[in-house]
Amino acid sequence: MLRETPDRGWAYPRLADAHIQALAGQGQRRRTHTGDVLIREGEEHYDFFVVLAGKVAEVEEYGEDKRTIGVHGPGRFLGELSLITGQAALCTSQVREPGEVLRVPADRLKAVIAQDSTLGDLVLKAYLCRRSLLISRGAGLRVIGSRFSPDSRRLREFAARNRIPCQWIDLEHDQDAEALLRGLRVRPGETPVVICPNGQVLRNPSNAELAHAVGLPAPRPGVTVCDLAVVGAGPAGLAAAVYGASEGLVTVALDELATGGQAGRSSRIENYPGFPAGIPGGELAERAVVQAGKFGATFSVPARACGLEEREGDYVIRLDNGGEVMTRTVLIATGAQYRKLDVAGFEEFEASSVYYAATLSEALFCRDDPVAVVGGGNSAGQAALFMSRYARIVHLLARRDLGETMSRYLIDRIETTPNADTHLHTEVRELLGNDTLERLVVQDRGTGQRRELPARALFVFIGAAPCTDWLPDRLAKDADGFVLAGPDGDAPGQPGRPLLQTSLPGVFAAGDVRSGSIKRVAAAVGEGAAAVQLVWKYLQSTGRAAAGSAATPT
Repeated sequence: MLRETPDRGWAYPRLADAHIQALAGQGQRRRTHTGDVLIREGEEHYDFFVVLAGKVAEVEEYGEDKRTIGVHGPGRFLGELSLITGQAALCTSQVREPGEVLRVPADRLKAVIAQDSTLGDLVLKAYLCRRSLLISRGAGLRVIGSRFSPDSRRLREFAARNRIPCQWIDLEHDQDAEALLRGLRVRPGETPVVICPNGQVLRNPSNAELAHAVGLPAPRPGVTVCDLAVVGAGPAGLAAAVYGASEGLVTVALDELATGGQAGRSSRIENYPGFPAGIPGGELAERAVVQAGKFGATFSVPARACGLEEREGDYVIRLDNGGEVMTRTVLIATGAQYRKLDVAGFEEFEASSVYYAATLSEALFCRDDPVAVVGGGNSAGQAALFMSRYARIVHLLARRDLGETMSRYLIDRIETTPNADTHLHTEVRELLGNDTLERLVVQDRGTGQRRELPARALFVFIGAAPCTDWLPDRLAKDADGFVLAGPDGDAPGQPGRPLLQTSLPGVFAAGDVRSGSIKRVAAAVGEGAAAVQLVWKYLQSTGRAAAGSAATPT
C-alpha cells in the first residue's frame, strides 16, 4: 500500500470539509486513473487540485530518473509556490491510486482565498514550506559548470536569490558531469549549462534569459505606465509595493537581480518583529512579493534602471533592455552594496572565492573548509554564525570591538560557537593561493604584526556604496552618493520638504539609499510604507490622483 508523506512543518496540511466545499463552487470534479498526469513538470499557469479520493505522487523527472517528492491522499492539495507566482511547475503530479480530484483554475483559487483568509493563510504557508523543501533537496533547475567560472556563479546566485530550486553539478568534482554534457551535445566551452524543468537546455544564458525560461516576470521592451514606480525591491521597495497596490495605485516594482535586497542575502533575520524564531531573508521577501501581488502590484526581475528623466509632466525610467517605465511618481529604493577590499590579490580571487552573501548556495561551496568573514555589523555576525554550521572553522575579522557595531545577541552566540574564531582590531592585507583562495594575510591594527590564516572562501560585509549611478546629476546627493531627502534635499526657495521627498517633485527615497537612514530591515520597511502616504499627498496636491483610487491610504 502506497504511504502518504507525513505532514511535517505544515507543508502538507489537509483541507477542512468547509474549505473543500467553498472551492467546489469554483471548480470541477473529475475521476482519475492510475498514471494520469495532473500537473506536468515545466508547465506554466497550471491549475489547483484537491485530492478527494485515491493518491497522487509529486515526482521530479530527470531524463530516465524519477524521484518522488511527496505522496498525497484525500483532503490534500497539489502544487507549490509557482502556482501563485506564475512560474513553471517544478515537479510532475501523477495519479498512483485511482480516485477523484477537484480542479480549480488558478485565478478562481485566488478569488476564493481573497475572501477566506484562513484558507489563504493555509495554502500560502504550505506553498512557502514546499518551496523551501524543494530548495533544500536540490529539485528544479540543474546548473552544470565549473566552480571557477564567474558565469556559473552568476547563474547559481541568480537562482538562489530568487529562491528558484536548483541543483549544482560541478565539472571539477562530478565524474558523471562530462558524460552528461556529451549526452546533451554540449562542449565544455559552452558551459555553464542550465537544464530547465521542461527539459529546455540553455547554454550560458543571461539572467534575463533564465528568468524568462522559469517564468519570472522579466520586463518586456516597450513602455509601461503606472502611478508609482518602485526602483529596488529590498525591504523598503517591497513595503512600498504592498502599501501602494493595496491603496489602489498602479504599482510597478523593478530590481536588477532579485527581490529582497541585502536582507534577501541573510540566512536568518532574528530581530524582525513578529518572527521570534527568526526568518530567512529570502523567505521574508518571498512573502512580501506574494502579498503585493495579491493587491495587484507588478514585479519585473531582472530589470536594471539606467536613467531617470522628465517627459510631459511624468517621469520616465529607462531600462537596460531598451524598455521604459512611465510613471507619475518614483520611489528610489535601490539600497547600497557592500564595498570591495582594496588589498593585494582581491581582484584575482574575487570571481572564484569572494562572496557578498551567506546563504545555503554559498555554504555548499565551502562545506568543511576554513572560511573568513570580514565585517563588524549584524550582517557579518549572521554570516559567521550561519557558515559555522558548514565550514570547518570561521574566522571573523573586525577592525574594532564588536560591541560598537553588532547586536548583543549575535555577539553572545558567536562567543559560544566552538568553530567561530574572532579576530578584533584586524584587517586583511593580502589574498594568497593558486587557482583559488587558500589563505589570508591579516594585520593587527595596534601592533602592526602580520600573520596568515587559512581560508578557502572570503565573505565581505563592510561599508556601503549607494546604488545611485543611474540617477541624474540634478537630484541632490551627499558627498558619498547617498540621496538627500527631506530638509537635507531642499532646493533654494523651497524649504520644508517631507522627510522622504528628494530635490525632485514626485520623486522619493527610502531605505539604505537615503542619506542618514537607519540601516535596519524594520526601519526600511517603515520608510517604504510611509513613502506611499507621501505619494498620495503629492498626487492629490497636483490633482493627479486616479479617479478610481481616491481613498485616503491607511
